[in-house]
Amino acid sequence: MEFSKDFVWGAASSSYQTEGDREGRGDSIWDEFCERPGAIRNGETGEFACDGLRRYREDVHHLKQLGLTAYRFSISWPRIFPEGRGVPNQEGLAYYDRLIELLLKEGIVPHVTLYHWDLPLALEREGGWRNRDTALAFADFAGFMAQHFSDRVQHYCTLNEPQCFIGLGYGTGEHAPGATLKGSELFTCAANALLAHGLAVQAIREASTKSVQVGAASTGKLCYPLHNTVENQAAAEAASFQIDENEWWFSHTWFLDAILLGSLPPAMQALTDCIPSEDWETICQPLDFLGINVYNGIQVDENGDYVERITGYPRTSLKWPVTPQVMRYGLRWLYQRYHMPMYITENGQASNDRIYLDGKVHDLDRIDFLHRYLLELRDCCSEGVPIKGYFHWSLTDNFEWNNGYDERMGLIFVHYPTQRRIRKDSAEWYAGIVQSNGRLL
Repeated sequence: MEFSKDFVWGAASSSYQTEGDREGRGDSIWDEFCERPGAIRNGETGEFACDGLRRYREDVHHLKQLGLTAYRFSISWPRIFPEGRGVPNQEGLAYYDRLIELLLKEGIVPHVTLYHWDLPLALEREGGWRNRDTALAFADFAGFMAQHFSDRVQHYCTLNEPQCFIGLGYGTGEHAPGATLKGSELFTCAANALLAHGLAVQAIREASTKSVQVGAASTGKLCYPLHNTVENQAAAEAASFQIDENEWWFSHTWFLDAILLGSLPPAMQALTDCIPSEDWETICQPLDFLGINVYNGIQVDENGDYVERITGYPRTSLKWPVTPQVMRYGLRWLYQRYHMPMYITENGQASNDRIYLDGKVHDLDRIDFLHRYLLELRDCCSEGVPIKGYFHWSLTDNFEWNNGYDERMGLIFVHYPTQRRIRKDSAEWYAGIVQSNGRLL
């Protein structure tokens, strides 16, 4: 059985994690955060990353060789507007022009994410996501980029994982800018992110001269049933959208309910109180798709209680659980709640990859992971859930945020001292799945 004929196969990346080269761009919150002692494993930074700014032709060549038809990447806001607003940096624009033109020449569709966590440091010094003006500045940035790319880009994500850049960046302090806000201060950051999304959707549509597809990339808790009964499935669906008071931010509910349903459940009254009533019409804009970043899920019983994982359960090198069932059930719950077509905008696993004596990178564990997850995804599609495409995270190994370079998630191995690229076994396996449109699973 194959996926639909128009199913999109791609890979993904982000600007700060891959581009390197700070010359010509403004500092982002991640540049400052990386300088804090103990903030990043091994004291590493994104200063060089994958040298993608200079090696993008190599990376596009790999996309082409693997038969991928789409590439999801992000625009570095401070590379375009070093201070977050004002006069655009022409060198930054020229880089993205070259990248997009090469992608189109090779028959690869660009899917542009406008915010993948690298907030201009100048805006953070004005309050960052605590400040409503950041939402206004982001809308200006989004509109500018949509106008600049109006003849070449038709697919946009506004925000990538607000659950993480709000929760981990301003709540727990694990990510940039390393703030540890509580209560209404953190809810205000979330409210400003919601407003930024809505304003950006409006700006993109107003600035585009051609029809565009606009969405956002969400992540959060998703549950799957212990037993395949009607009762257990209902419990797993309900548990997926239940708000955990101590970790409310890691939920699809607060973000997607707001932008798609125009309201929040009673458990999120504290966030509702931080959103001016006049903002709701802006926040809840019509969208064309949802991007879902999914790596693992939680198994629950008929009562919706979490099932304890077995001793020695399968894990990635990041110690994330391997739970392929989430691709079948979690996506079904999202569709039943929001009735939106979806792309899997991120999915993959971190592995302890290395170059073997034969000069190759043999990552059988990643192949097994992808095989299991894609089988479940195919079953989900066969049950009528409209999944439009799949983007593997990530195209290349890269700077994995506070984990530095220890964690490798790419289809392409990067030997960081030389920046040499090596296609892993998983890349060749994935290319076969793409060529057969999933028939070989």
